[in-house]
Amino acid sequence: MIFEPRTYRQQLSSQDLISFTVIEKETDLLILANRNLKDQALELVKKYRLELETYIAQNPIFQSSLAPVKVSFFSPKIVKEMAKAGEAAKVGPMAAVAGAVAEFVGRGLLKYSQEIIVENGGDIFMRSEVTRRIGVFAGVHSPFTHKIAIEIDPSDMPLGVCTSAGTVGHSLSFGKADAVVTIAKSTALADAAATAIGNLVKTVQDIEKGLELATRIRGLKGALIIKDDQLGVRGKMRIVKT
Repeated sequence: MIFEPRTYRQQLSSQDLISFTVIEKETDLLILANRNLKDQALELVKKYRLELETYIAQNPIFQSSLAPVKVSFFSPKIVKEMAKAGEAAKVGPMAAVAGAVAEFVGRGLLKYSQEIIVENGGDIFMRSEVTRRIGVFAGVHSPFTHKIAIEIDPSDMPLGVCTSAGTVGHSLSFGKADAVVTIAKSTALADAAATAIGNLVKTVQDIEKGLELATRIRGLKGALIIKDDQLGVRGKMRIVKT
C-alpha cells in the first residue's frame, strides 16, 4: 500500500470548529464539529461499514458494477441512497460510497452538534450556521489550486460538495480532469455525479460536454470542471478568490 498524504485537507479548515479524524479500515474521515465527537463518529462509521460489507457479501455485483444496480426496498438506507445516486448519474453505486458515508455519518452527528462538516476522500457533507468556503484542490501544479474557493451559504445547507479527479488521488476515473466539483442536497448524488462528469473530461475541449451532462443529472445543483489552465462552471456554484 502506498501512503498518499491528503494535502487537499489543507483546503478545509475552520477556526471556530473542533477538528478530528476517524479511521476505520479504508475509511478515513476528517470531521469538524462544535466539540470532539470522535467516539460517536467511530460508532457510526462501524455501523454503516457493517451494513455495506454485509450487503456486498450477499450481493457482490453492487461493489463491482460500473452501471446502475437495482436494490430491494428492504435494503439498508445507505445502500438504497447509493443505488439511487448511481441511477441518477448512470454509474455504479460504489461511485457514491464516499459521499454516502460522509453524509450518513454527518447526519448522525447532528444530534450532538449544530454544525458538522465531514470530509471523506475529497467528498464533503456540510451543515453550518455561517457561510463557509471550501478551497478547490486540482493538483499541486494547477493554476487554480489555492487560488479559488466555493462559497456556501447556510441557507443552502445541509448539502454535499464532492470532487472527482483523473489526475489526482486514487479514486477510479476514466477521465483526465484535474478536478470536477459538484454540489447537491444528497452527498451521494454529488459524489456519483462528479464521477460521471469526470469520466467524460479527457481534454480541455471536453469541459463543455461535461457541463452539459451536469445539467441533465436530476438533483445536481452545480458543477465546476478544471482541466489544465481552463475552468468551466454551470448551475448554482459561487466561486470566490482566496
